[in-house]
Amino acid sequence: MEIIKKIQNRRGAQLHIKGSAEKVFTKLPPVTRFALTPDDFFGTIPKLIKKEGEKVQAGEAVFYSKSNPQIQFVSPASGTIETIQRGARRKIEKIIIKSTDSKESISHEVKNWEKLSREDLKSLLMKSGNWPFIKQRPYGTIANPEDTPKAIFVSTHSTCPLAPDFDFILSNDSEAFQQGISVLNQLTDQAVFLGSDASFPGIFEQIKEVQHYTISGPHPSGNISLHIQELAPLNMGDRVWVVQPEDVANMGRFIMTGQYSAKRTLAIAGNSVEQPKYVTTKMGAELGPILNEFKLRYPQNRVINGDVLTGTATAADGFIGYYNNQITVIPEGNEYRMFGWLPFKDNHVLSLSNTSFSRLLKKKDFEVNTNLNGEERALVVTGEMEKVFPLDIYPMQLLKACLVEDIEKMEALGIYEVVPEDFGLIDYANTSKIEAQEIIREGIELMIKEVG
Repeated sequence: MEIIKKIQNRRGAQLHIKGSAEKVFTKLPPVTRFALTPDDFFGTIPKLIKKEGEKVQAGEAVFYSKSNPQIQFVSPASGTIETIQRGARRKIEKIIIKSTDSKESISHEVKNWEKLSREDLKSLLMKSGNWPFIKQRPYGTIANPEDTPKAIFVSTHSTCPLAPDFDFILSNDSEAFQQGISVLNQLTDQAVFLGSDASFPGIFEQIKEVQHYTISGPHPSGNISLHIQELAPLNMGDRVWVVQPEDVANMGRFIMTGQYSAKRTLAIAGNSVEQPKYVTTKMGAELGPILNEFKLRYPQNRVINGDVLTGTATAADGFIGYYNNQITVIPEGNEYRMFGWLPFKDNHVLSLSNTSFSRLLKKKDFEVNTNLNGEERALVVTGEMEKVFPLDIYPMQLLKACLVEDIEKMEALGIYEVVPEDFGLIDYANTSKIEAQEIIREGIELMIKEVG
């Protein structure tokens, strides 16, 4: 494996939390309800194709993007549209599909796909429902098919707390992954950038037709924004596309079979889970039947679609997020800690502050809960955010520019180079307890609206 670059990050922090998933699969009972959640597709306004009560096949379009009707979002399973949940102003919140025993699936002609022109291949991916796997930078929205990206990135090394191991997840899917890489290479003018763990690349060192790079260092060294800045920096008008590892394999399975692949492997993790392990299901699967297979240690828990820093809280009977490879369950932090502000009290609490003894126990895994141990305040400590933020921009100044909606300063300070998840560690580490991810998300929404 020829390595084009070794990305070594020193700024950040690795949160040692109890509850990492054992590399073992747990068998699940059949899941019969699935959901498509338009909010999973940032920046997309859905237009429905199906109505409540209508039958749908696996891989059949359920809705499309209002801004580009060619981009279709398809059902992960065959069955019936059970419910279309709407919120304020009739916003579509969920399309729930009740699956049946039928294995009916839409098939597409994929023979000799290598001979298709780039535009015809894009049309095939959009029609088949594979296009939403591809996100673009800036903004982190679904890629615009009219663009030709400067580069395409696939990172197989996640550094978030209790992160899933993609080498384990894709250990039996290397052929499909390689096919997916071949598809992505047809969409750009240079080979895909493939990132892997510097200490253990696993099956990915055997992947061909890619530009290999390695990643080392504490979180957020696994975030794609850092890799793009190091290998293909964004200039005005540039577009870079990003695809998650398992979605590369899903695209590969589609191109091998002609049928949409909705496979989703999850690490069920967190210190509330007694025996955290991996499960295999489909995108949008109902969480209830999955969590029923795991014994929880606490009576009150919070279920998170994703990791503890950037995930979304969901109900225990909710549904898996479209892009998620991780479900984290931690206890609710609804107990008051008397004199919790004292530096020498309750030092079992994981902290990045040098006033806590937990800093001396760097190798110890900690019990955590949802308690913020504080509240939002006006005090902002200069230089605090920069210690855990490896990108070459000023995070505090960018947050301030977003708050006052100064578009020119937002552009100058690097709004095009970041997505909300890059500020997950700042949310945890900053003394002021401000919601940095939410501020950046609103800033990006403003940029899409005003600049496009």
